Amino acid sequence: MKATEVFSKTEWAIDQAHTEIIFNVKQLMIAQVKGAFKSYDATIYTYGRDFSTSEIDICIDASSLTTGDETRDKHLKSRDFFNVKKYRQITFRSGNIVQSDENGNYELWGDLTMMGITKNILLNVQFGGILNNPWGNESATFTVTGKICRSDWGLIWNSSLESGDLMVSDEVAISCEVELTKINPQRHFMQTEPVVCEEYVL
Repeated sequence: MKATEVFSKTEWAIDQAHTEIIFNVKQLMIAQVKGAFKSYDATIYTYGRDFSTSEIDICIDASSLTTGDETRDKHLKSRDFFNVKKYRQITFRSGNIVQSDENGNYELWGDLTMMGITKNILLNVQFGGILNNPWGNESATFTVTGKICRSDWGLIWNSSLESGDLMVSDEVAISCEVELTKINPQRHFMQTEPVVCEEYVL
């Protein structure tokens, strides 16, 4: 396929009113701590309505982290964990996307960058379908799940319990509900410049 060929390219926006970026981590070996990032932005393109062609760039404001506990949130934003004063952004850029079944579910590989460290991760994407919302726009819904080890990004703080176990698990579960809204499609060349996530304040 030649780079000069032109194709219809569809842009999608995240509907932040119907999207959640959630993580869960085990604490004290039995309790689950649930957290969320409240501020984020994304640039998402597909060719037509084929989500296996998705180009995804997501920027998350790490300082928007919340777990519902002010003291714990302050600790998580400190140098012991996310060090948000130095590393304000968490980014994800999609790579290989493979449709995993006939229902339109996908395996999504991409680069996750935190704390200045980039690692390739696998996310499982469950396609919920496309419908017309009350404002006449097309919307697509997805459930995104995955697991990562926080130590891979230098998030190694922990404390030992009397039993000898560690207070916080290394494994972090990702669980996101995502709704995308279609923006008027435009025509682009196959070769496009990558999206650059710039520092922003939301």
